[in-house]
Amino acid sequence: MPADTAAPAADLARYRLGFHVAPERGWLNDPNGLCQFRGNYHAFFQYNPKWPDFDTKYWRHFVSTDLFHWHDEGTALMTDIPEDRSGVYSGSAYVARGMAPDGGDLMCLYYTGNVVYPGGEAAGYDYVHSGREANEILVTSADGIEYSMKHVLLRNADYPTVCTEHVRDPKAWEQNGMLYMLLGARDLDDEGFCLLYESADGVEWAIKSQIYSKNQFGYMWECPNIVQIDGHDFLAVCPQGLEHEKLRRQNMWQAGYFPLPGSILDTVLVDEQTFVEWDHGYDFYAPQVFVDDAGRTILIGWMGAFDGEWTAAPRGLDWCHCLTVPRELSVGADGLLRQQPVAELEALRGEHQTLKLGETAEFDAYRADIEVSGISGAGALTLDDALEISYADGLLTVRFHDQDVAAGRPERSVPLNTLDDLRVVVDTSAVEIYANGGAEVFSTRWFPTGEKMAVCHTFEAATAEAWPLEDAMAHAFA
Repeated sequence: MPADTAAPAADLARYRLGFHVAPERGWLNDPNGLCQFRGNYHAFFQYNPKWPDFDTKYWRHFVSTDLFHWHDEGTALMTDIPEDRSGVYSGSAYVARGMAPDGGDLMCLYYTGNVVYPGGEAAGYDYVHSGREANEILVTSADGIEYSMKHVLLRNADYPTVCTEHVRDPKAWEQNGMLYMLLGARDLDDEGFCLLYESADGVEWAIKSQIYSKNQFGYMWECPNIVQIDGHDFLAVCPQGLEHEKLRRQNMWQAGYFPLPGSILDTVLVDEQTFVEWDHGYDFYAPQVFVDDAGRTILIGWMGAFDGEWTAAPRGLDWCHCLTVPRELSVGADGLLRQQPVAELEALRGEHQTLKLGETAEFDAYRADIEVSGISGAGALTLDDALEISYADGLLTVRFHDQDVAAGRPERSVPLNTLDDLRVVVDTSAVEIYANGGAEVFSTRWFPTGEKMAVCHTFEAATAEAWPLEDAMAHAFA
């Protein structure tokens, strides 16, 4: 349904998601504070409860035992001190083992407190070099529900003199007995880069290094993350200001990672030519990575966009955007990262259904897990004859045939030597597409209008199967 088309409330209710994190009402963006803490998974996110009207950003809080049945714990962090009066901006969680007063683990939340001075140009502010504060703030919790007083750790004056006033999004982790923190930044020459800080106690921080690209790669790096798997380090960032190209960098801002030849702790320069995009879809930005108690490295991204032309919200909808399903990361034979939905998604599967070549299968609801394996040659998989995922002439393409469900989206392609397998996860108004074991991923919103979902494929494949998926969030919107 086009974003400028109104619909009755009953029709809009069909777009509620069954296993993606989304607010009951209001705006969602960056995932924050992701962690497993005292047996539960915690997902915070940037939240504006008054959307589509403007309001400052807070942290909303969801909790789950299995990464799919989520419970809304309400707004966790509000703007209640001078250092975050314009917004509780993005940040991360570090779980300090055995450091709570009861001897258990302590949740440590690091975030940027945003301050924007009023007055604008008339007051001499350009809000890059003047007129704002970026304060890094620590909050702790022994139970994941009640929070300590806020402790301001770093202010503008604490950053290197090369920085503008755009410094934000702390990512904290432990390594070799020390704590480290990455911050995204913009320098005085409008180059994006990262600051790396270190600390012995998580409170007093000292600058360790600055990480740049060999050549300018965007004017600001947001949402930095560190991925460390099997001895491989990857620096993930969201660079703003990259030029669009025919087959990559299609969104307003990008999200991806640099494979590092060594440790992040020794890195001061990355090669921008090695940058790999996480996701080629219309709706993906600001991913955050954490390691759970089982040692899995899990990524969750914002399944949305700031772009005005990709609003992904039919008029009348009183909530906007969602998070991706949690994705387990692994390293492929080529040294690059793979993404797949965590195994817990399979627990939501219903009765198995075989998809026969060229025949249409129907699903009672728009929730399904579709897998096509052992693919030989070209072909396509379509949903409702509206959304097509095709492979031909060395291109994997996601194309909307029906603009009534596409919110203005045309098509996206990525080069691919061969297509071996395809997995498509549908959750009412969200679609996530994983190709070749998650080597290439597309995430997109759509707004179908049918009563039942029709699925058809034309791939020569060893197997093609699908499972309906449970509505794991029905309790949240009853």
